[in-house]
Amino acid sequence: MIYIKYLNMHIKSLSQYRASLWMMIAGQFFISFFAFAGIYLLFERFGSIDGWTFGEVALCFAVVQTAFAITECFARGFDMFQRMIINGDFDRVLLRPRSTLSQVLGSDFELSRVGRLAQSIFTLWLAASWLETSWSVAKIITLIFMIFSGIFIFTGIFILGATVCFFTVQGLEIINIFTYGGREIAAYPLTIYSKWIMRFFTFIIPFACFNYMPLMFLVGKAGGNDALYMLTPLLGMLFILPCIFVWRFGVRRYLSTGN
Repeated sequence: MIYIKYLNMHIKSLSQYRASLWMMIAGQFFISFFAFAGIYLLFERFGSIDGWTFGEVALCFAVVQTAFAITECFARGFDMFQRMIINGDFDRVLLRPRSTLSQVLGSDFELSRVGRLAQSIFTLWLAASWLETSWSVAKIITLIFMIFSGIFIFTGIFILGATVCFFTVQGLEIINIFTYGGREIAAYPLTIYSKWIMRFFTFIIPFACFNYMPLMFLVGKAGGNDALYMLTPLLGMLFILPCIFVWRFGVRRYLSTGN
């Protein structure tokens, strides 16, 4: 598979600068650690937020950070796509008998995010142990679906941001509201925000499908709708389909940079 070959090439190139790689990984670990420490200090002061305990929010935070770290590691090509447009590299992509999606997806990796991923997995383990709930097979499967759903949603947003470059050359900063800003918003249950924010991130960009609604099932707040709340991560994964459609629309209208 071409994506695996791209990944192997990138790992070989990074192995030439191992000290730099390990320092970046350590930096990413501590950046995420201090973000989690901020949440801890918040709950140390106030006890709970809108009825949500520290363990519940920690689990939500860990799921979002894990999904986003994996997305940044392996879908970085779309986040950095504007360089490919500006340098004229996308013209070569169009000449190759491979999918443009797979080529752009494999054009860049950010393996330094492994540090953030390690911290997120550690936080996930801590939150699961702090949570006052009995872990069943259904809940473990739901937790795994939550992470995969988050990966699909964040990847979809990266794809939308890359598609903008077909029409403006440079990516718009407003996209960062839904990637990096969305990561911060989704780190807490959506009920703590205003209703319009909750509706937007439920029906437009479905963060609620992978952080809030399945979390309700995990902590026993689903109100008897367990099956519905368990399946919402699968609905969130569907978000990537219209994003791919928009990408293909942009590719068909790409007229080259003229290099």
